Amino acid sequence: MHDELRLLAIAGPPLVPLDRIVDACLAAEEGGTTAVQLRVKDVPASVLLETADLLRRRLSIPLWINDRADVALAAGARGVHVGGEDITPDAVRDFAGSKLAIGVSVGDAAEAEAARATVVDYWSVGAIYATSTKPDAGSPIGIGGFRRLAVLAPRGLPVIAIGGITEVRLPDVLGAGAQGVAVSHAIFGSSDIATAARCLRGVIDEHRSA
Repeated sequence: MHDELRLLAIAGPPLVPLDRIVDACLAAEEGGTTAVQLRVKDVPASVLLETADLLRRRLSIPLWINDRADVALAAGARGVHVGGEDITPDAVRDFAGSKLAIGVSVGDAAEAEAARATVVDYWSVGAIYATSTKPDAGSPIGIGGFRRLAVLAPRGLPVIAIGGITEVRLPDVLGAGAQGVAVSHAIFGSSDIATAARCLRGVIDEHRSA
């Protein structure tokens, strides 16, 4: 799990239109992205499932689905990522059992406490910096906020960072103890997705080997 979460690319509109998602994610994979999370709001479940199923068949890296555990299970995805307003991890376990891995968003101490009371596979902590790709991400918690929340995770549980992370900011985030990062604009906002992913992956691998 730690390795597949080194560089999680979050793909979805408006940054990546549905008709470009497959090509964009394949380019991200080419550049070294270790997993893809499909984050698509306000579309019929059938459309989301069709897109997820196509991605799962085309990608050789794990596919995660944001919010929709039912779609993740139906598509044979690696797992589902849920936030505070989504279905609870316990509810996912009730109907999916061990068939889905679960990631959870943690943005403050209350969410950390709630996450500690459930069995999940990773924490995504943030937003570290201001981000335009997720308007409801809340106020940035900064590097200090990440450190304070990350230490609350159960021992051995992967903790990744999210929110406004760029190649320039990446060394500080990794230095704060993040075992991986979730990014959207830093990869899919580039005119050369593969190169953008490759640059981020290079920073991550250099940090791991230091």
